[in-house]
Amino acid sequence: MRDETLAIRLQTEQSEYREHSVPLFLTSSFTFNSAEHAEEMFAGNGSGDIYSRFSNPNSNEFVQKMCALENAEYGVALASGMSAIFNTLATHLQSGDHLIAASSLFGNSLYIINNILPKWGIECSLVDLNNREAWQNNIKPNTKMALVETPTNPSLELIDLKWLSKLCKSNEIILAVDNCFATPIVQKPINFGADIVIHSATKFIDGQGRVLGGVVVGSEELCTPIYDFLRRTGSSLSPFNAWILSKSLETLSLRVEKHCSNALELATRFENDKRLKQVRYPFLKSHDQYELAKQQMRFGGGLFTIEVDGGKERCFEVINKLKLLSITANLGDTRTIVTHPATTTHSKLSPVDQEKAGITISTLRISVGLEHVDDIYADLDQALS
Repeated sequence: MRDETLAIRLQTEQSEYREHSVPLFLTSSFTFNSAEHAEEMFAGNGSGDIYSRFSNPNSNEFVQKMCALENAEYGVALASGMSAIFNTLATHLQSGDHLIAASSLFGNSLYIINNILPKWGIECSLVDLNNREAWQNNIKPNTKMALVETPTNPSLELIDLKWLSKLCKSNEIILAVDNCFATPIVQKPINFGADIVIHSATKFIDGQGRVLGGVVVGSEELCTPIYDFLRRTGSSLSPFNAWILSKSLETLSLRVEKHCSNALELATRFENDKRLKQVRYPFLKSHDQYELAKQQMRFGGGLFTIEVDGGKERCFEVINKLKLLSITANLGDTRTIVTHPATTTHSKLSPVDQEKAGITISTLRISVGLEHVDDIYADLDQALS
C-alpha cells in the first residue's frame, strides 16, 4: 500500500462497538483475566498492554503507522522530540563511549551532547556536517553512534545519507537521523542506510500546533532497548496525544505536499529580491546541494530561510511589521511562522556555535503554512518594505 493509504487504514482493531474512528484509551492500566494471566504478561509471554507508561492502544497505533511510513521494523513513542533524542542517546551510549555528531544540530540536542553526556563519561566530537574528512578523522575505536539532522535547523544544509551510512557501517557505528524537517513523506533515511530515525512529532506530524510528541523507529534490535529505557524512566507519550498524532498522520501527505509547494513558490519569488542577501531552500538551483536534495528528497521541505539586509534591529523590524504570519518558535504548523533563531530557538548557543550551525544575526526562518501562497507573500512583502 502507498503511504497515504497506510496512514489512514492502519489502526487499532475495531471493538464490539463497531466504531469507525479509533477511540481514545484513557486508562492508566489494563486488567488481567486471572493471576496466572498477569504473571504471564509480566514475564513477557503474553500479548497486549499492561500499563500506559510503556504501551497503550493509541500509542501502539501511532508507532505502527510511523514504522510503515519510514519502512522501519520497530518503534517507540515518547513524550516529545527532545525525549526521543535523549532516550536514544542515553540508551545506546555508556561511560567510555564516543559520539560523533554534526555541529549544526538543534540547540537542545547540542546542550545534551555538550553538557549532559560528558558528565556520564561519554566523549563527544562535533564536526561540520559536510566535511567528509572531519567525519573520517574524528571516528575513534570507541565511537558508538553518529547523529545528524538533514536538512538542518535552520540553515537547511544536507548530508549525503548513502555516504554517511556506508562510513558508519564500515566502522560499526549506529547512524541516527533526525528526520523532523523532512518527514517520511519527503525523505526516508532508512532507505539510504540509517539505523535509527527520530522525529519531533510536535512539528509536521501533528501539523496544527496542538500537542507534544516524539517517536524513534528502526530495527527491533536497536529500538527494543530504547523501549526498555522508556519503560523504566517514564518519558511516555500520553494516550490523548498519541490519538491526536495518529489522526494527524491521515492528512500528513496532503499537508506536506502543500507546505512544500508553498515554500518552493515563496523561495522562488524572493530569491532575487534586492532587500535580501540570501534565500536558502533545498529545491532552489542556487542551493549549493540542489543535486543532492533532488537525489534523496521527494520535495524541498516546508521551510526556507532568508538573510535580511541588516542586523538584529532590521530583523526585529520585519518581524514586528507582520500582520498575518505568526511569531512563535514552533514549526510545521498549518499557519506560517517566522522565527529569529539567533535570539530564540538557538539563543543558548555561543556565537561560535551559532556560526557552526549556519546561523547569523540576520537569519529569519520561515515555516510555511497552508494559507494561500499569495497571502503569505503579501505579508512578508509588506513587512520587508
